[in-house]
Amino acid sequence: MHTAIIAQGISKSFRTGVFGPRKQVLHEVNLEVASGSIFGILGPNGAGKTTFISILATLLRPDTGQARVLGLDVVKDAARLRERVNLAASGAHFLWCLTVEENLRFYGRIYGLGGRALAAKVGELLDLFDLQPHRRVTFERLSTGLKQRLALAKALINTPELLFLDEPTTGLDPEMAQHSREEILRLNRETGLTILLTTHNLREAEMLCGEVAFLKEGRILARGAIPELQERLGLGDRLSLFFQDGPAALDYGGLPGVLACHIQDNRVDLMVDRAEERLAAILEAVSQTRSRVIQVQLKEVDLAEIYHEITH
Repeated sequence: MHTAIIAQGISKSFRTGVFGPRKQVLHEVNLEVASGSIFGILGPNGAGKTTFISILATLLRPDTGQARVLGLDVVKDAARLRERVNLAASGAHFLWCLTVEENLRFYGRIYGLGGRALAAKVGELLDLFDLQPHRRVTFERLSTGLKQRLALAKALINTPELLFLDEPTTGLDPEMAQHSREEILRLNRETGLTILLTTHNLREAEMLCGEVAFLKEGRILARGAIPELQERLGLGDRLSLFFQDGPAALDYGGLPGVLACHIQDNRVDLMVDRAEERLAAILEAVSQTRSRVIQVQLKEVDLAEIYHEITH
């Protein structure tokens, strides 16, 4: 599998005030992102997510370290790289006096589009993000949600090979946020578009990302697919068995895949590595004791638990 992004030892600091000391925002960050993937960088506000993605998108220069995106150096080859990538950021700013359609046409011309090709692309994006009713509204009069939809539309104007999304659904109503997530997944699935996104929305990352990295105070604490992180941290799915006449007399800790167990009254709570795979064998073992299970509850480990385990 090809690698779309390679970042090695990326550090960045900013001066606080005119004569103040420099504040280190990124500390020797290393990251690789596979071509065709959706990769998420998660972390709280102030973790350095926007700074890092801005460096990869050629908007900032790192103090130290190197990064290559689509095989191009983000500093030396910045101009060539900008033709092949795009960025949608929360709180994006456009020309305030231009309408939605005029802003899309403006950015389309920057990327070399014109004539029928430009008109077709603008029309496609207006339809895709439900902006047709607002096409003649100036940017300054748009709501926060409409501004974010325009930012997402602009990010696709040049049909990029790699898309950077910085908090892509911030400010969107739930319906439009879900529509945007579905469109992100469709673009990735149908075109193989590589997407690197930042978010503090753990549920959004679960919906979209094949792999994630956790960034805190400018350092990557862990990265990988959710099942890999779950196994590495010893976190398991929660499986609860409710018995009619008391728990079965079993060595629950010795059952395949069981990481921990807790028995209370007529209930047995198990932490299991992969509950869906292990459930049948566990119920079979219980059935041998003639005890009757009247209810089963299953809760898979989620990113919130992984995030808490890593960052605390």
